[in-house]
Amino acid sequence: KKDLDALLVDGESVVRAFRIIRDLFIFTDRRLVLVDKQGITGRKAEYHSIPYKSISHFSVETAGTFDMDAEMKIYISGNPTPIEREFKRGADIIGVQKTLAQFILK
Repeated sequence: KKDLDALLVDGESVVRAFRIIRDLFIFTDRRLVLVDKQGITGRKAEYHSIPYKSISHFSVETAGTFDMDAEMKIYISGNPTPIEREFKRGADIIGVQKTLAQFILK
């Protein structure tokens, strides 16, 4: 929470957040912040700040019988390579995609 407050601009607020293993999907009223925890301890983190208007589309691949992981791809305007995130079985990929859709379809 304290680390996140330093990232937010004046008047920006967190609407919803999802923890996916060690990583975070943070939905604010202005953007999506992806927090990618790195290293063994998870102290090092990479923050992707993505304004909703920059997201052209996204896709969700659900887990199958033999493939236990689900996957989300987020496509940013002007960038042919999507941001990809894996979701282990039991993670709330449907909740993440529903929240993302609510923000980009406004």
